[in-house]
Amino acid sequence: MPMYTAQFNAVAATVQQDIFEIVGPASGSVVLHRIVVSQSTEVGDAAEEGLLLLIKKGQTTTGSGGSTVTPVDIGLGATTFGGTVKANNTAKASAGTIVTLHAEAWNVRSVFDWLPTPECRIVLQAAQRATLELATTPADSITLSGTLYFELI
Repeated sequence: MPMYTAQFNAVAATVQQDIFEIVGPASGSVVLHRIVVSQSTEVGDAAEEGLLLLIKKGQTTTGSGGSTVTPVDIGLGATTFGGTVKANNTAKASAGTIVTLHAEAWNVRSVFDWLPTPECRIVLQAAQRATLELATTPADSITLSGTLYFELI
């Protein structure tokens, strides 16, 4: 099956936001394999923060204020991904029947690396939306980079 990554780097975050938003294509399902987020500015003890990250799905309205990310095929020449990936939406995805699937307090001095076992991977049905939400406002600006790994089935 086609495997993709979508990434952004060195984006200043000062407010709560959807770090990633992914919507599967109308004709297929998506399996989320891994999400990695790091930051490069909060490096001293005094700057250390614990921020809440939430993985949610079920939103029906897209967020805004971020950017569209073009997924890259990491397999053997798969077709272009037919869904949508966005990063750093400062207006979060909303409406619909939203469920939280994962919650984690992220210490910004380490990397957030969500790498579930196969049976715990999140599956999005056709045209379903999911987000990785920064649910805590940072004390000051942090510079984020991240990569989303997913498969089209």
